[in-house]
Amino acid sequence: MDSGLFVGFLLLLSIAARGSSVSTPLVLWHGMGDNCCNPLSMGSIKKMVEEEVPGIYVLSLMIGKNVVQDTENSFFMDVNEQVAFACDKLGQDPKLKAGYNAMGFSQGAQFLRAVAQRCPYPPMNTLISVGGQHQGVYGLPRCPGESSYICDWIRKKLNSGAYTDAVQKHLVQAQYWHDPLNDDLYIQHSLFLADINQERVVNDTYKKNLMSLKKFVMVKFLQDSVVDPVVSEWFGFFKTGQAEKAETLQESTLYKEDRLGLAEMDKAGKLVFLASEGDHLQFSRAWFNHIMTQRLYSSTHAS
Repeated sequence: MDSGLFVGFLLLLSIAARGSSVSTPLVLWHGMGDNCCNPLSMGSIKKMVEEEVPGIYVLSLMIGKNVVQDTENSFFMDVNEQVAFACDKLGQDPKLKAGYNAMGFSQGAQFLRAVAQRCPYPPMNTLISVGGQHQGVYGLPRCPGESSYICDWIRKKLNSGAYTDAVQKHLVQAQYWHDPLNDDLYIQHSLFLADINQERVVNDTYKKNLMSLKKFVMVKFLQDSVVDPVVSEWFGFFKTGQAEKAETLQESTLYKEDRLGLAEMDKAGKLVFLASEGDHLQFSRAWFNHIMTQRLYSSTHAS
């Protein structure tokens, strides 16, 4: 990750913290093929945040006992178990008891949204989704991570049977695989995404907890070569029954029926949609300096 990306994360952090306290703790959750403490990514982000915001407590989530397990779990550990693991860790951390801000990267963003919906204590104040796939993916064109073998294997499993019990249980990416051509299979067999997106039944607790966020910021990368469709980063997706025409969040049944409270949050100014011209998790220093400082602050704290 380049220095501009780090600067942007720091700007996002400072924006999220304004209006409450700059010392509000920050929780990070990495993406697929990464880990909590990679010195080229999350480790550097954590260090730089601590240097730029003196006294802040930053928790970069490690899902497992070590960085190797953390990386492997981003591919193979049941997402519901990962979320439960994270909730337990957050609940036992005394430094978070008064509340925290959260920033998720790629799949880590949707996992943190599940934390917000399922685990309201300690309270999450602001959730910043950096390239998160909130309506899932239908394709894996460029799988990040250090092993091309793992990525090739994942593609074959997803293409051959994403909704089989074995694949759903043991492959993370299958749990947010959203096939618009087989919507019934997705709704019936998706262990994670269909649940947190209220596809089967409406869990009023999920809705109430998500609506308690002060802000839900979503960053979409316009040249994203990883997330398909990219509109999923703004909670949109393909229209049911085909895989060419996409619809926005506001056009979706999820929004019109307000199953998650997103319509009400939108009307209240709690949803913030940002776009970057870059590829997945890559954007420029100029974008940060202009968009973040001149647009995000005024749009998220106008009230």
